Amino acid sequence: MKIAGTALRVLIAGIAILVFQTIAAAIVPINVQMPPNTLRWVVVTDFLTAAALVLAAVRSDWEGWRLGVAISIIPVTFSVTSMIESSIFLTNIAIDWPRIVAQHVITFELAVPLWILLFAKRGGGSPEAYRPMNSRSFQERLWKFLLSDFSYLALYYIAGTIVFPFVKDFYATQTLPPPGRLVAMQLVVRGPIFVGICLLLLRLMRLPRWSGALAVGAIFTVLNGVTALLIPNPYLPDAVRWAHLCEVTSSNFVFGVIVGWLWGHPNPKVRLQDGPALP
Repeated sequence: MKIAGTALRVLIAGIAILVFQTIAAAIVPINVQMPPNTLRWVVVTDFLTAAALVLAAVRSDWEGWRLGVAISIIPVTFSVTSMIESSIFLTNIAIDWPRIVAQHVITFELAVPLWILLFAKRGGGSPEAYRPMNSRSFQERLWKFLLSDFSYLALYYIAGTIVFPFVKDFYATQTLPPPGRLVAMQLVVRGPIFVGICLLLLRLMRLPRWSGALAVGAIFTVLNGVTALLIPNPYLPDAVRWAHLCEVTSSNFVFGVIVGWLWGHPNPKVRLQDGPALP
């Protein structure tokens, strides 16, 4: 019954996201010629997004507006970080990012009531539910945050170095940022944001350490890689897009697993007793 209920939620959410996306495109149109067969990929990514967000929410003890906003803010945040990344790499390509982000904002603002309705009247969760930052000292939170942040930077460079031979001809037509600016962007901006998203996913799902780490890695990868790069677009040649898809999915999965394991707990139903409870 639980599996059937989750599948039904995914189906409803996928259809709703597609409808909301259509409304957003009508409100904020983007004047660009998309490649053929784009629609089928849009449908696939909408249902992948729905599945990832439903799986993130289904175990949560949050409800109402708190849950609805938390779930909707995740894909919007990834859209903003994609805009930040492309702004320093794709300098010679005109991408209307403000309208793209606006479409995402409208789509997932409309989806907030959807999450509230889909996950209403579930009886709530235990007040003893584990929180990733619960009962941790400032020093522990600091070193785990820094290790998580630097792990993103390291994985970003490792994956980027591996894939670079496959995309170097394309990026020869762009103006690449200096190394210092690139490091700062990943370490100070994108890395901390991604750590925060992983902690939010961990808090929502309340799974034991290893299963939570794997779930965070999988959902993070789908929402911040697969759904963005699966759709053909007029900005990246297919060979470059597929190369980046392999790069981003592999590095993001490992990153999500690292953060999930570092901040996870062997038994998330057991509340730690040696400190104050934090959200």
